[in-house]
Amino acid sequence: MDDLEAWRYPIGRFTTPRLPLDAASREVHIDAIEQLPATMRALAADLPDSTLDRPYRQGGWTIRQVIHHVPESHMNMFIRMRLALTEDVPTIKPYDEEAWANLVDSRTVPVTLSLDLLEALHRRWVAFLRTLPDADFQKTFIHPDSGIVSLDQGLAAYDWHGRHHAEHVRRALQRG
Repeated sequence: MDDLEAWRYPIGRFTTPRLPLDAASREVHIDAIEQLPATMRALAADLPDSTLDRPYRQGGWTIRQVIHHVPESHMNMFIRMRLALTEDVPTIKPYDEEAWANLVDSRTVPVTLSLDLLEALHRRWVAFLRTLPDADFQKTFIHPDSGIVSLDQGLAAYDWHGRHHAEHVRRALQRG
């Protein structure tokens, strides 16, 4: 892995686990989603603006943009999962993450707003996930760029996604 790749993917690229997930693996992923808000808050809640506006890598998003991105992305997956359970293999609408990260609010508003949003969203998302019978994790949606995605696959991906961005913040803070 070259240096840029190591900064872009500090925990490695996501690899889809063997599907379907078993109940124990599923619970590990749900637990990680449950713990992410506390991790992100511990990393970023009391940082000064000068630190929040530091990019995690050259040419990368700032810590602030990363913190705002996480709940935005996770809201999308929460909704996609609910659509998969209520519609017959729906095709979801992707969004331009880069454009969202470059909107003025993503570059200026306090991160506590997104940390609070992430906490509330994850409480709701975890409650939702823990109500689902095993068979529901095989339901799918179609992502125009990624193809057919099961709830199991989305669950594993968003465990990874949270850890991936938490590590971006950690590394930016270590760089000083």
